[in-house]
Amino acid sequence: MVANIRSGATPGGALRYNKEKVDKDEAEVLFWQRMLEPFDKHGRMDVDACMDSFWPYLEANRRTTNTVFHVSLNPSPEDRLTDDQLRDIAQEYMERMGYGNQPYIVFKHKDISREHLHIVSLRVDEKGRKLPHDFEARRSAEITRDLEHKYNLHPAVKGQEQRDTPDLRKVDYRTGNVKQQISSVVRSCLRNYKCSSYGEFRTLLELFNVSVEERTGTIEGRNYAGIVYGALTDDGYGTGTPFKSSKIGKDVGYKALQTYYAKSNEKLKEPGALDYLRHTVKDAMSPHNTRDEFRQQLKAEGIDTVFRINPVGRIYGVTFIDHTNGIVANGSVLGKEFSARVFTELFPTSRKEDQHAERKHEPQNHTHIANPVSVVIGTLLDLADARAFEEQQRIQRRRRKRRL
Repeated sequence: MVANIRSGATPGGALRYNKEKVDKDEAEVLFWQRMLEPFDKHGRMDVDACMDSFWPYLEANRRTTNTVFHVSLNPSPEDRLTDDQLRDIAQEYMERMGYGNQPYIVFKHKDISREHLHIVSLRVDEKGRKLPHDFEARRSAEITRDLEHKYNLHPAVKGQEQRDTPDLRKVDYRTGNVKQQISSVVRSCLRNYKCSSYGEFRTLLELFNVSVEERTGTIEGRNYAGIVYGALTDDGYGTGTPFKSSKIGKDVGYKALQTYYAKSNEKLKEPGALDYLRHTVKDAMSPHNTRDEFRQQLKAEGIDTVFRINPVGRIYGVTFIDHTNGIVANGSVLGKEFSARVFTELFPTSRKEDQHAERKHEPQNHTHIANPVSVVIGTLLDLADARAFEEQQRIQRRRRKRRL
């Protein structure tokens, strides 16, 4: 079992996130302690009622900035636990972490193939004093190991505890069957992660040694659009012959990806959807951290960080991959305070050894204006996607003519 601990300035964001899960029947309130009943007269979870239980502690606080203790407890996929067992585990965990006398509420999430817990509490007591948190991560790891032994649980791997990704591993071109490996990775990423843009999706796939390239342009005055996938080495260089998305299926083609980006964008715009990622990244943005320490701190929370560095060492982009919640987001998506300019000022460097720790290759221009000869010689065009794109163009032209 793995515990992911997060902090924040106010419990409202964590409560709203869990309420949205409850409202969608993707979670339920398992139990609460030292709190008013967290439901309104219609039996729906009421964030304001929960906040009423927390306010006396928050108002007594005068010095602590990050007052929220928010933890997710994630059993291994092999574990099947009853509600009573989950309650006992949550209660014992909070007791041993020093939060046993605090107000807290426990949610059971069931939005993936296995159930896991989210607990929202406070780091300050009723007198506003901050609770001890020395060696918090180490103590938490020791407690979860003890709970695994006590309840005969399977050990879980950090970063995979909430993901249904048994087939999501790096492509190894040396073992052969590359197309099947790539197909497995691409489909698993589409199922388990939300990417609102082509750039974010490309960054995610590169983490698993898969390249993806959009091929768009014109041939003899006609527009085309397609997708090409390929294998990468561990150093980030292409290897072998890329192939068209139609060799896998329409579900990974150009049109399907546009739909996927749009749906992901809608989900990521929902209130609270990016709160975890924002808070965790913000907590790691200390001026006392080096860029590598920043990256390692997020890695410990199940978040990969990909900086894009120009030849003179300046950061011109950053992408965060939250494996716990299945979110891939560029810094600009999280907000202005996570922009490339901010990270350039936070981690100024031009050292070559630091550049080598980042992406080993720069993104290419994926839009081409091609003629038939160059297409035959150098491109792999996804004809199935091209036909679909052209049909869409014809429909749009007919609609415009009707309006005229």
